Amino acid sequence: MRIGDKNMDGESLLRKYCIKITKARTAILGILESSPASLDAEEIFNICQMKNIQIDLSTVYRTLELFETKGIAEKFDLGSGKYSYVLRREVHKHLLLCKLCHKEVEIDCPMKQIEELIKTRTGFSSIEHELKIEGICEECKSKKKL
Repeated sequence: MRIGDKNMDGESLLRKYCIKITKARTAILGILESSPASLDAEEIFNICQMKNIQIDLSTVYRTLELFETKGIAEKFDLGSGKYSYVLRREVHKHLLLCKLCHKEVEIDCPMKQIEELIKTRTGFSSIEHELKIEGICEECKSKKKL
């Protein structure tokens, strides 16, 4: 399911995060796990309906919020009060590089939100990006002032 949880089934993942196991939560987790892209609550609800899983839309919303709070899913703001969700998988990182001392600082990828917007608005999938960030670290800025 998530990095480090490759052999873990949905119920085990819910137990790991101290979440009560219900048919609805297990179904929603399975839908998110099998989706290559983020999904909004209505899409998940519709998939449940197609699979004859009896669930209320409000349950889908509550479950998605719970998954986000527990760190199982990531929530993306698509604008206009619309949100989509995706299971947290591999953590993509970028490096900041100081041009003077060559110190490297690792940061979380700031592009994930943009990638989700692109997928939602254009239908593009498997978006790849390269991001190079260079600057001057705090220590080097302090030394330059002296």
